[in-house]
Parts: sequence; C-alpha cells; structure tokens
Amino acid sequence: MTSEPSAGPTPDDAPDPRRWKALWVCLVAGFMTLLDVSIVNVALPSIQSGVEATPSDLQWVVSGYALAFGLTLVPSGRIGDAVGRRTVFVVGVVLFGLSSLACGLAPSAELLVVARLVQGAAGGILNPQVSGLIQQLFRGAERGRAFGLLGATIGISTAVGPVVGGLLLAALGAQSGWRWIFFVNLPVAAAAVVLAMRWLPDPPARVRGRRIDVDPVGVLLLGAGVLGILLPVVESGRGGSTVPWWVGLVGVVLVGAFLAWERRYTNEGREPLVDLSLFTVRGYPSGATVGTIYFGGFTGIFFVLTIHVQQQLHYSPLLAGLTVTPFALGSAVTSALGGRLVSRYGRLLVTVGLVVVLIGVVAVAITVAAGDGPDLGWRLLAPLLVAGIGSGLVISPNITLSVDGVPVERAGTAGGLLQTGQRIGTAMGIALVGAVFYAGAAGTGELDAGGALKVCAALVTAALAASAVDLRNRRRVSGPA
Repeated sequence: MTSEPSAGPTPDDAPDPRRWKALWVCLVAGFMTLLDVSIVNVALPSIQSGVEATPSDLQWVVSGYALAFGLTLVPSGRIGDAVGRRTVFVVGVVLFGLSSLACGLAPSAELLVVARLVQGAAGGILNPQVSGLIQQLFRGAERGRAFGLLGATIGISTAVGPVVGGLLLAALGAQSGWRWIFFVNLPVAAAAVVLAMRWLPDPPARVRGRRIDVDPVGVLLLGAGVLGILLPVVESGRGGSTVPWWVGLVGVVLVGAFLAWERRYTNEGREPLVDLSLFTVRGYPSGATVGTIYFGGFTGIFFVLTIHVQQQLHYSPLLAGLTVTPFALGSAVTSALGGRLVSRYGRLLVTVGLVVVLIGVVAVAITVAAGDGPDLGWRLLAPLLVAGIGSGLVISPNITLSVDGVPVERAGTAGGLLQTGQRIGTAMGIALVGAVFYAGAAGTGELDAGGALKVCAALVTAALAASAVDLRNRRRVSGPA
C-alpha cells in the first residue's frame, strides 16, 4: 500500500506548520462546490427563460449535479489516498472552474446540463480530499476543531445558497444574473489552485515500476449501483418520475454485488476500491448511518420553505433565501463549538444536538401550519435559529466520531463513502419530502408544506434514534462516550 508523505503529523514528528493555511484552502474550495448544490434553485425560472429550458432540463440542472457528485466521491477518494491528495484536489478544482465557465456561457439547455454534470463530477473529485487532508494534517483536539470548521462550511453552504443566488439575481437582473451564479466560481478556483500548490502537502513518492490498483470492476459496480439508487429518487424530487421504481432495486443489487466483489478482491491480496474493514472501525458504521439519515431530513427544510414562500406568499428569490438564513447563522456558531467539545462529550453531543434540531423542526412545522402571511419569515426566525444551533452540534462532531479510528492511508476513501451516504440521504429525503409536498397540488393547487415538514421531523427523529443506539452501545463497552 502506498504511504502518505511525512508532511502530515505523526506521533513522532511536529505538526505541519502550514496545516491551518491548507485547511482554509480546502474549506473555501469545498464551500464553492457545496454552494452550487443549492444556489441554482432560486435561479431556475431565470434559467428557464434564458436558455428556453424545459421542466425536464431544469430537473437535470439540479439533479444531474447531485448524481455526478455522488458517483465520483469514492473513486476519487481512493485515488487521492494512492497518488496524493494535493494532486487530485488540484485536478478537481481546475475541472470545477472550467465547467463553471462552461455553465455560465452555455447557449442552450442541453449544453448547460452537460456542463453541470461535469461540474458535479469535479465537486465529487475534490471533496473527499478535504476530509482526507484533515485526517492527515491534524491530530487530537486540533482534528476536532478542523472538522468543526468543515461542519460549519457544510451547514452554511447548504443554507446560504439561496441567499447568494437571490443577491446576484437582484443585483444583475434575471436575464444575466443566473450566469454569474457560475462565473463567481472562477476567481475562487484560480486562487485555490495557486494556494493549494503552495500550502498542501506534497504527493507521496512513487515506487518505480509499481502500478496503482484502482479496482476498475469495483468502480463500475459501485458507480452503477449508486446511479441506480439515486436516479429514480432525484427524478421524483419535484413531483413525479420518468424512471421506473425497479431501477432502484437494480441499484441495490449492484451495491450488493460490489460488496461481494470487494471481499473477493481483498482475499486475493489486491487493493480494493473500498476496504471493507472500514465498517469494523468503531464509530464508522453508526456515524455513516446517522449522517445519511440526518442529511435526508435537514436539507428538506430548505427545499420546502424556499419554494413555499415564493409560490404561496410571492416572496422574491432574495427574500426566500433570507428566510432560511437563521438556520445558517445558528449552525455557523455551534459547528465550531461542536468541534471543540466533541473530544469531551463524544456521541452524547451529537445526540443532544439532534434533540435540539428536532425541537426546532417541529416548531417550524407548527408555525407554518398556523397560517401563512407576509410575516411568516419573521415568525420562522426563532425556530430556524434553534434548528441551526442543533445542527451545528450534529454535522461536524458526527464526522469527527465517524473517522476518528480510520487509518490515515484510507481517509480519502472513508470521507468519500461518508459523503456518498450524505448525497444518497439528501436525494432520498428530498424525494420523500417532495412527494408529500406536491401531493395535493394536482387537485387543489395547494402545496402541503406542513405535511412535508412533518416528514423532515420524522427523518430527524430516525437519525436521533440511530445516534441514541450508538451512544448506548459505546457506554456498554467503555463507559460514558
């Protein structure tokens, strides 16, 4: 197995003095890619008129990005582990910048969809390198702080996407503003490449004549399986799907075949795409489960609210984005705090955070059910702030606990698997929430925001149950977590 360079800290040497600078480069690039998950939502009407896109085209502008993102996470994490995370990170950033340029210049809906697919793949290439580099460069309490900042980045990017999109559309107009949603990535990508070459650790030394085993059959099986699972659910996220339900079952079967292949590949003495021993690492399976379910629940809140206030209350895109900003603010504050506290409280911190999120989401659902009105945004401020405060105690501490025992040489793969679970959870959660949200639209024309938010609360409850089970198991083994 190829070893990582000595630039990262080990028990016997000093921490890399560039580690915090390297972290900020990674976080800015990661923020850019995660922002593009949600920023386009408020611009869809402008895109529709700008390139004469059909509803199907618009669906692929959104879901195509998520699909390509999810498909490339694990293979790119594995390649980063083998050839060096800086190399793969830079490739991902360059590809993301070029595809962003192509999105902004796209003269037709078809070319925009293709560019978004490439952009999503680029995001999936660079993101596993971020968590892998944190594992490589940080130890102990510092690692918790670093993952805390990563959690803040994830939470904020998810929530502020509609705000940033709304600001650009308000400032530049609907006709050209949507193109600048993509153009703003260009200076960020250029700066990230320059700084990455300066501050990220050098790639590992290559052994002459040694081939890198990338497990091509494993890549194909996992990619086809994830595609089969995601395709039907992302297509149904806005009410209806053109993909048969049985495609998802085929995806599940292919994932099972992937697991069997990886076990055989490992037994032959080869280097698999995914080392299945990761799932024996304490905290990794339970953390992945909590993260997958939770992302299905909390991302649905933004999906429901940003559409509801625009279509039912006629909020502008900017005002719709500002409505969900309290969640981002609460998450930003407590994510950094959670990163500092996780080493002391462990799984208990995540469990308490999920309780707080649940209280906030239930309050949001009650507030929406109490009646619409122009002041709904103000009435949602406190409940969303509470939910955001809880979320900051969930995301980053859960990542820290999940990967704490993972060997550094497998950190990229482990991070890619966690994020793949998050993408699958997000897609399935929005599909489920969307099905309830649009259920009554065909008959009455009314969107069921209250019912959809109850689904979000149910998913958060399921994540809470999974976290509570892990907390109980940890205490049985070694006392308080």
